[in-house]
Amino acid sequence: MQHFSEKMLTYELMYTIISYRNKGDKMNLTDIKGLGPSGINNLKKVNILTCNDLLSYYPFRYNVLTRSNLDTLEQDEKIIMDGVVYSIPSIYFINRRMDKMTFKLNTGNRLLTVIIFNRAFLKNRLTLNTGVTLIGKYDKKHNTIVASDIRFMLLSGEPKIEPVYHSITGFSYKKISDLCFQILEKDEVVDFVPSYFVQKYHLMDKNVALKNVHNPLNIDNLKASVNRLKYEELFIFMLKMTYLKNKKGSICGIKRDISYDSVKEFMDNLPFKLTVDQIVSVQQIYEDMVSEKAMNRLVQGDVGSGKTIVAICAMYINYLSGYQSAMMAPTEILAIQHYETVKKIFAKYDIKVEIITGKTKMSEKRKIYTALVNGDINIIIGTHALITEKIEYKNLGLVITDEQHRFGVHQRGNLKNKGITPDILYMSATPIPRTYALTVYGDMDVSNIKTMPNGRKMVQTFLKSDKEMKDVLMMMYSQLRENHQIYVVAPLIEDSEKSDFESINDLYEKMNRAFGHKYKIGILHGKLKNNEKEAIMNDFKNNDIQILVATTVIEVGVDVSNATMIVIFDAYRFGLSTLHQLRGRVGRNDLQSYCLLVSNRETKRLNVLVETNDGFKISEEDFLIRGSGDLFGIKQSGDMVFKLSDLRKDYKLLLKAKEDSELFLKENLISQEDSKFKELMKQCVNLD
Repeated sequence: MQHFSEKMLTYELMYTIISYRNKGDKMNLTDIKGLGPSGINNLKKVNILTCNDLLSYYPFRYNVLTRSNLDTLEQDEKIIMDGVVYSIPSIYFINRRMDKMTFKLNTGNRLLTVIIFNRAFLKNRLTLNTGVTLIGKYDKKHNTIVASDIRFMLLSGEPKIEPVYHSITGFSYKKISDLCFQILEKDEVVDFVPSYFVQKYHLMDKNVALKNVHNPLNIDNLKASVNRLKYEELFIFMLKMTYLKNKKGSICGIKRDISYDSVKEFMDNLPFKLTVDQIVSVQQIYEDMVSEKAMNRLVQGDVGSGKTIVAICAMYINYLSGYQSAMMAPTEILAIQHYETVKKIFAKYDIKVEIITGKTKMSEKRKIYTALVNGDINIIIGTHALITEKIEYKNLGLVITDEQHRFGVHQRGNLKNKGITPDILYMSATPIPRTYALTVYGDMDVSNIKTMPNGRKMVQTFLKSDKEMKDVLMMMYSQLRENHQIYVVAPLIEDSEKSDFESINDLYEKMNRAFGHKYKIGILHGKLKNNEKEAIMNDFKNNDIQILVATTVIEVGVDVSNATMIVIFDAYRFGLSTLHQLRGRVGRNDLQSYCLLVSNRETKRLNVLVETNDGFKISEEDFLIRGSGDLFGIKQSGDMVFKLSDLRKDYKLLLKAKEDSELFLKENLISQEDSKFKELMKQCVNLD
């Protein structure tokens, strides 16, 4: 293609989508031969509801079956061998639940004895001269294969590539592969990559790529096919992010006529001095809020870096403008903490602050609802329920969300339906690697707080093995004698026969044996009722409990300044970023605090935490080690669930997809208000 324009590309993709939608009804699961009601029901259990869902149910790995060389195999090594059945199988029943089948295999130049357990039902298929491939262990001394699996095929000298899927009841890998092939033979899948990019990168046809992924013929074709589908996946995702960022820039917000001097005066009158990063963040927020465009900003920094006071400054700017603020927290505990902090900061100002939690009585809620509509409340704090249909505002101008709450398109739409287009500010205590921020938060502006508040001492981290438990207990005792408090973290809630990890109940008993005669010990985990959790946390805050044995429920929203030590057992079970978050529970005052990581494994990885307290460096290291799949609970957000791509491994492809998506939408000669364009984006990136 010699010449093209973004308009041509946009119209081309639109035509693809519209053509797809005008084809009429697509092929349904009920149309697939050999797939009955029972099979469809089993597919639904793993969320496969359409033919497209089945096609995108990709293998998570592949087995490459290559004929072993008998001359080089050693005793008990893995063997893959094909040949023909040379003798009628014999079956021996060891007991009711176990049988043993033996037969001779002719490999072409050698006869081998085959032993395979619990496969008696295959005897009738193992007739003389039947071609089979066996996978198992080679007993060189007795010229025997102890087989673990059998395939009714010959390798014919060529490696056989088998897709391995996550199991579905009633479906073998072969059946899934055959069903996908049947769909691709009868139905044309929609290709969301514009032909310009298909030609530019010499991408194979999407149908061919899908066939190769589900039934690969050779390694080279498989690699090319996976790469092609990854590109489409990343292109669609980055198209969404680019579109959202462009759209965000065009959303008219609230233009505030506030001088920065009044904001600076507020900061100067705070009971503490802000850090340079905090001041810069407030300046960036101020510039967003006085502009005509709606703010969509993320403030990220380590636990204890002072994000909350930055958010309070934003509330003050909003208050001076005559608008209401809503602050949403992920838990009631954190909401209450924010409420207490905000009330304290605004105590000498004529600013009305209220809170709604699950414990707020209905009669009190009704009063708050009325006050919000009348404009008698300036700041409301609570959980995500603050933007539900029940609550109406007089003039909501700012929404602040903390931690894992991501304020998305749906929520923004809910507020727009009420005639509100507020500024949005997110806070995250999990510093995000540049690669991750590029995608998930690609539609936001980002403020980073790296400097810690004045007077804070760096938490000292030590890595201890189980053999050093005496040292761990002595270090704990030294803090308890200073009248300080300690968190003890366990990875599991209940005992398990399959695991030797310290459970929370085990640790509770051990702490009781070591310190229970002198100090009060509490236990906190997710299975407790909310009122039980709150009672325990209040006791810990009041120093009525000196040692709190807990799960990662304390990772978010627990702030006890007198806690100066956290001991994390089986630390290798956690990601670095989670450990760093847990470490952030201590060191929240001017006292020296400590983090003890108890682990006998992965000491090299855990040493990263010993060497640095920089959350940004730790998140980058965690990203390199673990990839994007589990990092920061990404899968829970729904934003980053890629079926094929891995941001760590596919970073270059991600950058290319980002560049191409920007090119695609660069001039955007079609109005964003055009209904066809909205339909295009709906189909292409699932915005609504």
